[in-house]
Amino acid sequence: MCGGGQNPRPGEISLAHNGILFLDELPEFRRNVLEVMRQPLEDRHITIARAKETVDYPASFMLVAAMNPCPCGHYGENNPAHPCTCTPAQIHRYLSRISGPLLDRIDIQCEIEAVPYDQLRDNQPGESSEAMRKRVLSAHITQTTRFAKNPLIHCNAQMTSKMIRQYCVIDEECDSLMRMVMTKMGLSARAYDRILKVARTITDLSGAENIQKQHLMEAISYRSLERSN
Repeated sequence: MCGGGQNPRPGEISLAHNGILFLDELPEFRRNVLEVMRQPLEDRHITIARAKETVDYPASFMLVAAMNPCPCGHYGENNPAHPCTCTPAQIHRYLSRISGPLLDRIDIQCEIEAVPYDQLRDNQPGESSEAMRKRVLSAHITQTTRFAKNPLIHCNAQMTSKMIRQYCVIDEECDSLMRMVMTKMGLSARAYDRILKVARTITDLSGAENIQKQHLMEAISYRSLERSN
């Protein structure tokens, strides 16, 4: 690992403080390199132990990663011109390069499918960047107000387990949904907390006060790699 201000050598990762770390072709990184990120993703700091001393460095960063669905990159595509040539064993081996504990710490996992030609020609406008910006700024103000008495907490992602119980209260219908999902998908307690954090953020973006079923369902849908595995 490299300290601040240094360029990483090949096969290494530099963890910036309050920055964005983008890793393309995630499974192509060495397993030991990826596993190093588990602590900073969880604790937002990294500990380096040496013979004479132990040093803590801040490592509060946003991890963004991209990967193919299989080695050839065409799994799941309904395109006769580019059929997937991978065997199930090859696909399993490829996906297994990302460990469960690391995957558990990634809040949002999205499968991006190829865009059909008809949708490329669709002229119907979507939500504008300006409208998105206003919703994000509004949600940011909501979270700043929520954590005003906690100077070390600035957003939902930084909530402790105690705060999650306070600010991510769900009703009986949502609780039943979470119970079913946790059992069926075999999710961990860490994943449970992260789903609630994401649901809280989706709620803030919608302008609602309390987490509703549609917010929770959207947050659950972002655990797509765990469903696939």
